[in-house]
Amino acid sequence: MLKNWMPPEKPEKEELKARLKAAQEKLALQQMQLKDRKLPVLVLIEGWGAAGKGSAIGRVIRNIDPRFFKVFSMGAPTEEEQRLPFLYRYFEKIPEAGKFTFLDSGWMDEIMKDRLQGGMSDEVYAQRVDSVKRFERQLTDNGYLVLKFFFNINKKEQAKRIDGLLEDKDTAWRVGRRDVWQNRHYEDCQDAFDRYLTDTNTPSAPWYLVEAKNKKFAELQVMETLCMGIETALHNDKLAVPLLQNAFPLVKMPKLKDVPLDKTISDEEYKSELDRLQAKLRMLHNRLYRKRVPVIMVYEGWDAAGKGGNIKRVTGALDPRGFEVHPIASPEPKEKARHYLWRFWTRLPKTGHIAIFDRSWYGRVMVERLEGFCSENDWQRAFYEMNEFEQELHNWGAVILKFWVHIDSDTQLARFTDRQNTPSKQWKITDEDWRNREKWDEYEMAIDEMLQKTSTTFAPWHILESVDKKYARIKALQIVVDTLEKALD
Repeated sequence: MLKNWMPPEKPEKEELKARLKAAQEKLALQQMQLKDRKLPVLVLIEGWGAAGKGSAIGRVIRNIDPRFFKVFSMGAPTEEEQRLPFLYRYFEKIPEAGKFTFLDSGWMDEIMKDRLQGGMSDEVYAQRVDSVKRFERQLTDNGYLVLKFFFNINKKEQAKRIDGLLEDKDTAWRVGRRDVWQNRHYEDCQDAFDRYLTDTNTPSAPWYLVEAKNKKFAELQVMETLCMGIETALHNDKLAVPLLQNAFPLVKMPKLKDVPLDKTISDEEYKSELDRLQAKLRMLHNRLYRKRVPVIMVYEGWDAAGKGGNIKRVTGALDPRGFEVHPIASPEPKEKARHYLWRFWTRLPKTGHIAIFDRSWYGRVMVERLEGFCSENDWQRAFYEMNEFEQELHNWGAVILKFWVHIDSDTQLARFTDRQNTPSKQWKITDEDWRNREKWDEYEMAIDEMLQKTSTTFAPWHILESVDKKYARIKALQIVVDTLEKALD
């Protein structure tokens, strides 16, 4: 893209001034339309060192109400961020509905630094590119406008700007060693940049190359492209997104009605196995921490199936400093205003730690689907997106364990009645539980589809027969122990 690029012709001074004013007025109007239509905009500014990325952002945001945008300068990841998935710190910063986020450098810059100076292998580079393309497509599929700009200057212009900044002690701090290195290795960097731009130039999130030699002209190119992108997004925001064909290796799952629920365990065997498995898990947790292996456990199941008691027996064997349980309820307003996976990305564990989700992202294809909290296109698309999410975590090195805690309708009714008639348990039963029970058949159909479409080889579902809660607890612990032993070996 860079080598064959024909830069646009810079307009005369008066034309540039008039076009810039028109774009500024248009953006002032569009930001209110964005707010009303709840359209989020993510603007990524990449480019050569000293190309004027930061100053361009400063000039653009002067035309936007300060309440409607955030700007982040993305430097090298911190030690803490390095213990989280590559995309974590970018997903964390996606904007709320109706607002802008501007990133001064981002995932391209991080990949290029590791590629050019860190010796990133071709295999890791390809994996990073795939991750980025999935990330950007998921955002645009879920209603985000993603605009990516690359500020381009030639080697001579870059050297001139670096020298100018270094001459003044008040601006010398803006030049890093990497900027100087980049100019000395301009041709190698150009080759790497060109390949990355080509690899990640997609219809839903294309690259816009900016002729950055003149700052005013660079501002005009960004402003006009931003306005054009917003206008198109506002026009297309009601269109359904095409569904992608599943390309993930799946594990065949039984239908819930075919799962026998007569599994039991004696009290004596339960006590013996609980002690044995918790002792094993305790040792494995230490090894997980030492080897820095992250673990993600997902618990879904019928109301009153025994998820809480099951989780309690798992966490009873863990060092409290090394795990966190996330009870997932209805999304908070700031969560509802973002991509539905945002609240799960931001709860991921760092390496060596365990995150346990008491309900999870699968709410998208169960309660959100059946209660009408998202469109049919949203929940149908979510099967693929959740497989992508888990593949990203698997590629990062995480162990993923997913449990469906299963009971029959009669058992649920008996437990609901017991909770309602026992004062100390009444907090566990709500009107919503009774309403959901009336849709048992609809939920069972949705759950069967979920199990069939999202039980992958890298993140399979495990059904826990929980009419006998003790049996389900032992089965879960055995699966956890076996899976972790295999991963650590």
